[in-house]
Amino acid sequence: MAITVPLLRMGKPYESLATADVISAHGGEPLAMVSQANPGLIRRDLGQLQRSVLQAFSLANLFDICRQAAVHFREDNLPIGNESQGQSPRQYIEMLSATSGLPHTLCHSNVNKICYVLSNMAQIVDGLTRGIDHRAIEAGMGTKGDIPLGYLPTTDALGVVLPSNSPGVNSIWLPAIALKIPVVIKPGRDEPWTPLRIIRALIAAGYPSQALGYYPTDHEGADVIATMCGRSILFGDDLTMARYAENSDIQVHGAGHSKCILGPDVIDHWGEFLDVLESSITDNGGRSCINASCIIVSRHADKIADGLARRLAHIQPRSADDSRAQLAAFTNAKIADTIDRSIDRCLETSGATDVTALARRSARKVCCDNLNYLQPTIIRCHSLDHPLANTEYMFPFASVVEMPIEKMTQWIGPTLVATVVTNDKPVADRFLHCPHIDRLNIGAIPTSHVDWNQPHEGNLFDFLYRRRAIRHQMVSIGT
Repeated sequence: MAITVPLLRMGKPYESLATADVISAHGGEPLAMVSQANPGLIRRDLGQLQRSVLQAFSLANLFDICRQAAVHFREDNLPIGNESQGQSPRQYIEMLSATSGLPHTLCHSNVNKICYVLSNMAQIVDGLTRGIDHRAIEAGMGTKGDIPLGYLPTTDALGVVLPSNSPGVNSIWLPAIALKIPVVIKPGRDEPWTPLRIIRALIAAGYPSQALGYYPTDHEGADVIATMCGRSILFGDDLTMARYAENSDIQVHGAGHSKCILGPDVIDHWGEFLDVLESSITDNGGRSCINASCIIVSRHADKIADGLARRLAHIQPRSADDSRAQLAAFTNAKIADTIDRSIDRCLETSGATDVTALARRSARKVCCDNLNYLQPTIIRCHSLDHPLANTEYMFPFASVVEMPIEKMTQWIGPTLVATVVTNDKPVADRFLHCPHIDRLNIGAIPTSHVDWNQPHEGNLFDFLYRRRAIRHQMVSIGT
């Protein structure tokens, strides 16, 4: 029997008349009926949110709560429907895999990511705030050395509109919990499990439930959360990014167009860096904005493309519970078909070759256990203007292009993460001063490596707080 998942209205469960089924991609049966919040209900609740419920907690208290929540999230049975309907850690993994298409290996990897952030929240907040005096957040005023500091919240709540394709993105909003900002979440339609489990874990650890909202809803409801919360984080495609591009109160996470560059000083030893390139392309099933979608080199592009293609040809679809599984399935067959046809249409334009097609000797799109997969794809683009030269898809896909080092920073375009493998300081300096790169790794560091003290896209503290000038002097009376 399918579980009924309620809304959490300021922490209180609420079952609405309108529901949406969450369907298992494996068998097609409904796993849950998820209550749906209408836009009017969301507007009413947002008007009643009170940040004051967090004022009694010090940052040290909140760090302890986060550490305890990590244990609850990983190990405990937590409520999923009403208070008597629990979900074990194993059931969570199975449900997450069934609706997201992720194999169990990648589900566990994302659990580790979330638990790492919760367990290490003190260090992460110190990194985001650059080690400022905690009193500047707790009381609005503190010091750094002899300099007074004042910080003011920019919002009474952070709205979060989540996708369905990668549970690890929940780690992006988690520091708001420790920064004393209530969070209002719209989960992905096919992935209600992870944010709900995080909220239940936080409440079990002692976090005030009134500071947490969980509102499955439609596009109109999502827009209410995005626009009525003083600050919001959204995940979406290029159209979503364009829609909210002029709104500085909304931070949109979309395509990353991340890249790996092998410097001229190391290029003749390219074989030694295939591990870095492979991890950058394939980690988390190639679904993340920090996965590399382009490899840029000054020579040996044909050999590098062939070497990568041969490696990636061994990554094949496997059963969801296979410990060797690295690929995620597309739970919507139409999306897999659309991507596959899009690549084939682009290959009709001269100047590019699907090198992996020769290495794996099978179709790019295949079916395993009644699920659709796109197998890793390496495209050797001889033309820098080819439509596949600098594009991105939601599976392990990358182009390999060749150009002089002098041209790379001009061609690279907006890049969320760039890994530049070099020991040559002038080469490193070129990319260090490139304004198109958000996060720069210099050395043999996969683009998929995450350093939570240095976020790859925006700083949540800077988004949720603003600094203001402040002076404080005791007043003499009666003298």
